[in-house]
This record gives sequence, C-alpha cells and structure tokens, in this order.
Amino acid sequence: MKALIEAAIARARASVLLLVLIIAGGLVAFQTLPREANPDVTIPYIYVSVTLDGVSPEDAERLLVRPLEQELRSLEGIKEMTSFAAEGHASVLLEFDAGFDPDLALQDVRDKVDTVKSDLPSEADEPSVDEINISEFPVLTLGLSGPIAPEQMVYIARQLRDHIEAIPEVLEVDIGGDREDLLEITVDPQVLAGYGVDYSSLYSLVSNNNRLVAAGSIDTGSGRLTLKVPGVISDLEDLMSMPVKVDGDSVVTFNEVASVRRTFKDPTGFARLNGQPALVLEVSKRAGANIVETIDQVKALLAEAEPSLPQALKITTITDQSTEVQDLLTDLLNNVLTAVILVLLVMLVAMGPRPALLVGLTIPGAFLAGLLMIQLLGFTLNIIVLFSLILVAGMLVDGAIVVSELADRNREQGLNPSAAWSQAAIRMSWPVIASTATTLMVFLPLLFWPGIVGEFMKYLPATVIVCLLASLAMALVFLPVLGSLAGGKGAAKPPQQNSLSRRYRAFLAALLKRPALALAASLVVMLLVYLTYVRFNHGVEFFPETEPESAQVLVHARGDLSVYERDELVQRVEQRLMGMPEIEALYARSQVSADSQQQEDVIGVLQFQFIDWEQRRPATLILQDMQQRTADMAGLSLEFRKQEDGPTEGKPVQLHFVSNDSEASSRAVDQVRLQMQQLGGFIDIEDDRTLPGIEWRLNVDREAAARFGADVASIGNAIQLVTQGLLLTTYRPADADDEVDIRVRLPRDKRTLDQLRQLTLNTSRGQVPLSLFVTLETAQKTGVINHRDGSRTLTLEADLAEGYRLDERLAALSAAVDDLPEGVELEVAGEQEDQQEAATFLVGAFLVALLLMTLILVVQFNSFYQTLLVLSAIVFSTAGVLIGLLVNQQSFGIVMVGMGVIALAGIVVNNNIVLIDTYNQHINDGYSPFDAALETGCLRLRPVLLTALTTVLGLMPMVLGINVNLLEPSLGLGAPSTQWWTQLSSAIAGGLAFATFLTLLLTPCMLVLESNLRQWLRRRLAG
Repeated sequence: MKALIEAAIARARASVLLLVLIIAGGLVAFQTLPREANPDVTIPYIYVSVTLDGVSPEDAERLLVRPLEQELRSLEGIKEMTSFAAEGHASVLLEFDAGFDPDLALQDVRDKVDTVKSDLPSEADEPSVDEINISEFPVLTLGLSGPIAPEQMVYIARQLRDHIEAIPEVLEVDIGGDREDLLEITVDPQVLAGYGVDYSSLYSLVSNNNRLVAAGSIDTGSGRLTLKVPGVISDLEDLMSMPVKVDGDSVVTFNEVASVRRTFKDPTGFARLNGQPALVLEVSKRAGANIVETIDQVKALLAEAEPSLPQALKITTITDQSTEVQDLLTDLLNNVLTAVILVLLVMLVAMGPRPALLVGLTIPGAFLAGLLMIQLLGFTLNIIVLFSLILVAGMLVDGAIVVSELADRNREQGLNPSAAWSQAAIRMSWPVIASTATTLMVFLPLLFWPGIVGEFMKYLPATVIVCLLASLAMALVFLPVLGSLAGGKGAAKPPQQNSLSRRYRAFLAALLKRPALALAASLVVMLLVYLTYVRFNHGVEFFPETEPESAQVLVHARGDLSVYERDELVQRVEQRLMGMPEIEALYARSQVSADSQQQEDVIGVLQFQFIDWEQRRPATLILQDMQQRTADMAGLSLEFRKQEDGPTEGKPVQLHFVSNDSEASSRAVDQVRLQMQQLGGFIDIEDDRTLPGIEWRLNVDREAAARFGADVASIGNAIQLVTQGLLLTTYRPADADDEVDIRVRLPRDKRTLDQLRQLTLNTSRGQVPLSLFVTLETAQKTGVINHRDGSRTLTLEADLAEGYRLDERLAALSAAVDDLPEGVELEVAGEQEDQQEAATFLVGAFLVALLLMTLILVVQFNSFYQTLLVLSAIVFSTAGVLIGLLVNQQSFGIVMVGMGVIALAGIVVNNNIVLIDTYNQHINDGYSPFDAALETGCLRLRPVLLTALTTVLGLMPMVLGINVNLLEPSLGLGAPSTQWWTQLSSAIAGGLAFATFLTLLLTPCMLVLESNLRQWLRRRLAG
C-alpha cells in the first residue's frame, strides 16, 4: 500500500487526470442510467393456463389440472405448485426456489406442457406458458372514455395500440375491456328444423369450404403456371353464399335461412372511467428502457394524434409511473444533496475550510465512481439504489476524515504537504482498510438473500459495497494527491484543547480509574433500554407501510347474477363514491367471474387514483369516509384496500386447509373462522369455498339417444345454439389481429331454458325432440377448485384491524383452535411465512458477518480480547437501535430493522478499530495502559465524533421524514419516499449515536481493564 500511495503522489497529475475521468464517467452514468421506482427483480413464478369453452370446474380438474400437475411435479426446483380449476379454464402457477434460472425453467416447463398435450382433450385450446416478469407490468395506464359507440371506441383503441407499440422502447400495449370479435349467424330454430339441418354436416360443409388450396403448378415447357383455389372466407358475402343444406340438386345457403352480422362475443364485464364507458390502454416498457423517456414518447404520440380523434373521446391518465418515479427520484436526490451539505458543514466547522473541502470532494467522487460501477453492473436508478447512496453518504468520509485529521496534525508539526499527506495515508492505510473491510463483510452476505424480498433488497448491499470501495480509493489515493497539491504553509503549533476536550479528558480519567464500574453501568443502561422497549414498543411488521397513491374497493355480492345485474350493483357503489375531491380518477369495472387472485363473489372492482399526497387527507381517512358513504348498501359487501408497495403480496393472514375431503376442509374453515371472529383483531375475513348456488345439468340417456341415432356430441351441438353458439370455423378479416370465430346462434329471445326443452335434433329417424332422451335437472353449483401441491386446498384470509400485531394475533389463534377434523392439515402462509423466512436469513447473515469480521480483526490486532472488544460494540449498539425506534415511534420492521442492525454492525466497529490501533501504537511507544488509553481517547475524540456525526446527519432527513428541496427552495414533511426508510434510518442513527458514546468512554476502560486483569492474574500466579 505504501508503494501505491507514494507512486500516486509522485505522479500527481496522472492521478488527477484519472480522477477527472472517473468523475466524468460517473456524470455520464447518472444521466444515462434507466430510471424506475422499484428494481427490476426476477419473480420465481411461471404460469400455465389452458381454456376449454363450457367445461365445468370438476371436469376441468379431472381433464386439465391433474394431467398438468402429474407432469409438472417432476420438475426440479419447484417450491410450490398452485392450481385452479374453474368454468371454462384451468391454470397452474409454479413457484421456483430462489436462484433459479428463469430461461431454463421456462424451457423445461414448455417441454413438459408439450409432453402432456396429448393427454388433454382435443377441444381444448393450446396451453400457454408465461413467465411473470415485473419489468413487463404496465408503467402507463390510459383510459379512453366518452359517449361513443363501443365499436368505434374499440377501433380507436386498437389503432392507438398499434401506433404506441411502434415506439422501440414499448414492449406491448394491452387493451383492458377489449371485446373479442365474432361473426354471428342468427337462425330461427324452426327454420333449422324445417330444413332438417344436421349440425355435424353443417360443420363439415362450412369448414371444408373455408380452405386455401395450393393446387400446385403446371410446367408447360414454355412457362410455369401456379394454380390455387381461393376458398378462404374473407368477407360477409363469402359466408352468405356458403351451403347449409344439400339435398340432391337443391342447395340452401345462409343467405336464405339466416342473418349474419359482425359483432362481439357476449360481454364478460363492463368498464367505466369517471362514470363514462371506457377502455384502458396498459403500456409496458422493455426491460432496461428509461421509463421517463418511454412515457414522454407515448404522450407526444397521443398529442400528435389528438386532432384526428373524436371530440367526445376523452383520454385520461389513470396511472403514470414516470411521474411517480420523477417525484421519488427528486425527493431522494434532494435528500442525498441535503446529507452531503450537512456533512460538509460539520467538517467545515470542525476542521476548517481547506481540509473540509478536500474531504468533501471524496463524497461526489465516491458517489460518481459508484454510479459508474452500478451502470456497469446493469442496475437501474431506483428507490433502493438512491437510499443506499443516502445511507452511505456519511460513511464515505470516515476514512477520509481519519487520514485528513492525521495529515492536519502532521502539518501542525511542520511537515510539508506531500510528506504530511503521504505519512498520514501510509500510517492509517491498514486501520482504514480493516474498518472498510469489516463494513464490506457485513453487507456481503446480504447479496445472497433468497426469495423475492432478497431480489428486491440486494441492490442496497451491492450499491453500498461499490461506493465503499470507491471511498477507500478516494481516502488512500486521491485525497493524499489532492492534499499534496493543495499546498499551504505548515508551521509547528502547540497542541490546543477546547473546553469539550478538557471536560472529556477529566471524565475519561475518572472512568479509567474504575473500568469495571464503567462496564457494569453500561450493562445496566442496556438492560434498562431493553426493558423499556419491551414495555413501550410499537409492535412488529414485515415491511414498512407507506402512504399510497391509489386504492381499490372490491365489491362482493352473492347470487347467480347476470353480467348486467352485476354491473348495475357496481354502478350503485360508483355513484356513492364519485365526486370526492381527493380522487383524481375513478376506474370501475364489473366482471362475470373473478380472477384467480380474487374471491369468487367479487363482482367488480373500483380503482381510485388519489391527488398528490400534499393536497389530501391520509388514505386511511379517505377510505374511512368511503366506508361511511356506503355503509347502508344492503346486499353488498365492500372491501377497501390500499396500494401495497414493496415485495409484499395479498392479505397478511393466510391459512391453508389441505385435504382431499372437501367436507372436512369446509368444517375446519368454519371452525377457525368462528374463532377469529370471537378473538377479534381480524377484519375482512374471507375464504375461497364455493358459494351457494345452483347449476343446470342436462343428463343424457345414452341408450334412448342411440335408439334415435343421436349421440352426446350432436346433443351438445344443439345445446350450444342456445348458449355461446356452435363454432363452425374461423376466418381472418383484414382489420382483425386474430382469427375471428364464426358461430351459429339462436336469436336472443330464444336463448332460454324453455328453449332447451323445445329443441329438436335431426337424426336418421327425422326431427326428434331432445326431451325424449335429455332431462334438465338442478344441482349444487361448483365454483373454483383450488389445489396446492396436488391436493385440494381451501384458503382463509384476513386483514388485521388497526392496533393489532400479526405475530400476537396468530399466536392467540393457534392457542384457541381446537383439534381440526381428521385428515385436515393447517398451514400458515402469507406475511407470517415471509417474516419467518426473512428473519431466518437475516440471523444467518448476521452470524456469517460476525465470523468474517472476527477473522479480519484477529488478523489486524492479533488479539482475541481486542477482537471481542470491537465486536462487543455491536451488541451494545442494539440498545441504541431500540432507542431510535422508541424516540421516532417506529415499529420493529423485520426487513428494514433487521438490515439496519446488520449494517450498523459494520459501521460501529470502524471507530473502535482505529481507536484500538492508536492505543496499540501508544503501548509500543512505551506508554502505560492508563496513559495510553487516556491519550488515545483524547486523540481520537474529534475524528470519532466527526465520523459518527456525519453518518447520523446524513440519515437525519430520512429519520425525520423531511424533504429539503434546496433548488426551489421548499420543505416537505412525511413524503412517501421517506416513509419507506424511516425504520432503517432510525435504527442506524440511534444505534450509531449510542455506540459512539460507548466507543469514547467504554472502549478505553475495557482496554485498561484488560491490563488490570493481566496484572491481577500475574499476582495470583506469583502468589
């Protein structure tokens, strides 16, 4: 290290040029780094889905889910397999272990699905296999609304989609509420019966006449002629001339017996924006694309297209992540700038302008070098990276302060600048390297944090590590170079002491005479802190709760409601909540069936986008107001949810009841649900059992049908005329993206249960009523069937009421639940499972960090006692963590406070390392242990206070939830960007402040205590 430092100073101009290049590269990186709110994490989920129109949930379980499960369960690395069987479709959600290769896993799943295709019904659609990628989630949501015909709005939405997708940075645009095209042939049942239409023959006639036949070519020797038979349906005229019935020379076409129109399939839901019918464009960007630039291009395209759009059409921005990202980045960048200025002011007061300026240069230098490395690592500029810069802002100057303070003393002793800085950097190189290495060892295990939370948080240790390495180079190489070039006249000055130094010296001298008493007092203080925290703590949570930008209301209703009845109920709720001043946009949609992430009785969702947080009430109060406005709505159950940030998902309480006996599982759910209601603290309790309802079953007497020459297939074709229509073939018109179904249906007034009883079937014995061999019966309705790892599973979910803690409520519930029915297993999932996983990893990471730090410290000091003394500062600092949480009224966050304790472990040992190194130097110079400890404490007072104060002040904007905009200027309190990090900042600031006093008071006492113990042992052994 000595050779490197001396070479850098000797080649000062080359060193300065290298520093300028690094800073320039960092500036370019800052300008070009992609910006986004949350980091681009790999979610370990792969989704397999397959549809089969009209299939019942039981048949979907038997014919679709079980074959897929049987094949997919043999894949390696599957953590959990969740399956859903519902009317018309089935799906399997695969969760893989942490660290999986997404590309390899996706290919393996596709191979398995290709293998199982032959076991699936031939009528089923092609199974789809999709990777869930957070980078493909929509970054911009636009609502198209207004009094416009649905066909025109769909056409406009598709045109806009095509133009937006032409932007290179845009991955895709989905149209929410888009209707699927349909070519509908409406025919009266009496006409079909009169002509004796056979449905299987009808299908063959149409499909065989909708073909493009490549007939080959003729080579005549003098030319080559290509032949084709253009028989593909391209427009309505082609279909109208299609044969329906052929009898000898007589041909009946669709034009004679039916009406044909281009329309949409029956609606499965409706959407409105601020009360007007709407469609939604959901824009996703490509991975690595700059979110701000991408959305700016989309907005520019819309502005260009606006003159050509109907005046009645209104385009509303529902969600715009670029605005959120800009606000978030601005807030955090202001906090970084505030932290840097606070650090510089402290150094200016304590060290004077020249040293403060030199040390201050290391902060932007390390920042920009770190940003350059971040870009090379492929990271984006997101909330985690920016907070990491705030966290590390005060730590970056620790090594620089130590070197600068010693160089300042060397200058006071009369050394020239080059010699003063060279000797200071060489003398402090190993203590600074050791202290930086211990901090790095603390953050290193966090890089291997498993699961989604780990993927989300790994950007923090990675950013801290690269910035600390950059600060090490700044402190030991570039700072001495700049110091030697700064010059200035040095003259020998007598040592000066201020009043703080004199009082500290007197107090420390008194403590050093009674080191055991000082240790006992410290232990008593720590014990009192722990007891106080146990009494007055603010609970435990998994991830910090922040002020949301949006919220939603889930509308629950029961009964076999039509899609129009469902929409009417949703409109009632919508009318109650419209007009609230805090709501910027209200997007409502009704649905005929809930998706797999919702309860079965959810008939609609209302999505609210709030105005800016500074101009409105807290979201909790707004939702309470909404509850009061809708409290008297009979027949509906409303569930209010705030937007969730971070890697959390679903309700915090999730209980799985696993059993193949559905009745036993249902009784277990009733039992636990009753206990939850009696205990209290649980709200919005819901389970995924099938709702009460009926379904109609058409039972076919196969023997009777066979007598009339009928079978199940022909009967099914006849029944489809009353339901979604009999699929004849497909065609692709010029204005459609996908193939359009051609279906034969009865008129709307004929699509009734009574019509099913009146249907006839053309058989070899003529027209025969279906009622001769088909009976219509009612049965208990089956909704969604859920599987977990191959077994039927019921799930019970709940939110926590205000003031209750998850761990306490689950413990009370576990104690209250009696024996469950035989064969039912109860599994606790949700936030509790995530908390346990995170806590287990953090404890393991902490132990690994301690072992790595121990190794470094033993190498540095060659003393187990001094190593344990440094590590003891970590234990004592935990009391400071609790003080910080109590003073700032924060709950104990498993993720944030856990990371804070680990990060603190690497920070608090730094000053102890330098202090003990100085003590050892004094002992080698012949000082007595008492004098060595006293002089060491006095000598290290200023740098210890400076390093601690700079780190704490750097975190204070986050601790206090303050946003200081130095450019406008303005002051903000409680911004959402600060709420994320208040727990972690409070933990580190409180722990470091407490540990600093122990470093200055207890560590010298413990060094003297070691000497006293040795003398006592020598006397005992000699005696």
